[in-house]
Amino acid sequence: MEKVDKLDLQILKIISTNARIPFKDVAVECGVSRAAIHQRVQRLIEQGVITGSGYCVCPKAIGYSTCTYVGIKLERGSMYKAAAEEFKAIPEIVECHFTTGAYTMLIKLYSRDNEHLMDLLNNRIQEIKGVISTETLISLEQSIGRQMPIYLNLEN
Repeated sequence: MEKVDKLDLQILKIISTNARIPFKDVAVECGVSRAAIHQRVQRLIEQGVITGSGYCVCPKAIGYSTCTYVGIKLERGSMYKAAAEEFKAIPEIVECHFTTGAYTMLIKLYSRDNEHLMDLLNNRIQEIKGVISTETLISLEQSIGRQMPIYLNLEN
């Protein structure tokens, strides 16, 4: 991955605050052409610096009221790639991490209610080959949800 420069950081700061801002407005704020913004953003996407775009949908608004984190212990850490592939097939799982510490993996999922959560745990997650135990933590409220801050000073 190539390093980002000060203009890249300035662009990232603007578009991470408002992903729907027109490139012409970004260009004006950065003092460069719209074509330069388009090329820079495209390069940042190709390099994997920008990993997504789109709308964030509130899970509660579509009937998924329970946010849960599940710590998963596998028989062997080397089984995590196969387990992660299995987790991808469960649409309610929105994040999956290979971790250090007490768990081999940590997943985040949304369920409609406790009954749905119990079904996901007992009939989907715990049935995956290599899963030896799970620990469930239900989120009562999300207090912070944000993107990483973009600093224009490259030394921060």
